[in-house]
Amino acid sequence: MDLAIGVDIGGTSVKCGLVDRAGSVRASWDEPSPKSREGFETLLRKAVAAWPEAGGVGFGCKGILDPVTTEVIRSPGPVAFLEGLRLSDLAGGVARTAADNDARAAMMGEILWGSAKGRRDVLMFTLGTGVGGAALVNGKLAIGAAKIAGHLGHVTIEADGVECICGNRGCLETVFSAKAIESAALRAVHAGCDTALATREVTCEAVFQAAAGGDWVAAGIVRRAIHRLGAAVAGMLFVFDPEAVIVGGRIASAGDALMKPLREEIYGRTRRFLGRDVPLVPPGVADNTGVAGAAALVMDL
Repeated sequence: MDLAIGVDIGGTSVKCGLVDRAGSVRASWDEPSPKSREGFETLLRKAVAAWPEAGGVGFGCKGILDPVTTEVIRSPGPVAFLEGLRLSDLAGGVARTAADNDARAAMMGEILWGSAKGRRDVLMFTLGTGVGGAALVNGKLAIGAAKIAGHLGHVTIEADGVECICGNRGCLETVFSAKAIESAALRAVHAGCDTALATREVTCEAVFQAAAGGDWVAAGIVRRAIHRLGAAVAGMLFVFDPEAVIVGGRIASAGDALMKPLREEIYGRTRRFLGRDVPLVPPGVADNTGVAGAAALVMDL
């Protein structure tokens, strides 16, 4: 297939694009996420009509999807109306369709065109508002019996931690995510701590910037968050023994402020038993909108 449409379904917006065999997005647009199935069908018809040369449509959607049937099993939040629907049924007669969780879709893009290409065992973390993940195991994308394999953000870090959206307590994303970091910063501000964060909008990016500038409160928040992320990744290295770990997402844009201490934390926890340094690498796919990954699901290279 030379061209495919990628559709990334998010709670805020739906991104659509035309993707070629090299993983390049030829054209794209995005619109606010529809509030109903009818609205989504209208949006999808627009995409199919815009790019009739496409040989198929691939969907990436947050939540739990069945990649065999394309059914949305669970997607809490603004697009919950898609639950129970097969995305292939909404594609309006397109001959070939595929769908999966957005993080596994991103990993498929990395397998075809990015940092997982040519490798057989890779973990991927997408660090953003929450923590997404995917696992390439022995050359195959892990799916699991209930289709939830790869939800690395829901590994338990604190057995008696705070409640998570998934129903568990103390998940990784409750201690390391943009939401978790911003919540910790807001608690410090509300407690009256002496921090520059009290005079600016509290975002994850602002916390990392303040930490880099020597703010002791922000530095402590970042240090504790990375300490916990490193512990989680180290444990997963013993389970999966990957060739590499791909680290992407919004928080990864912090660069060395995240990656240098994260590497040190992981190496310190694994060097004795693992006996090697597992590389942490950025995504190799240039597109960071989710469109290329979604299209990768339906590509036949």
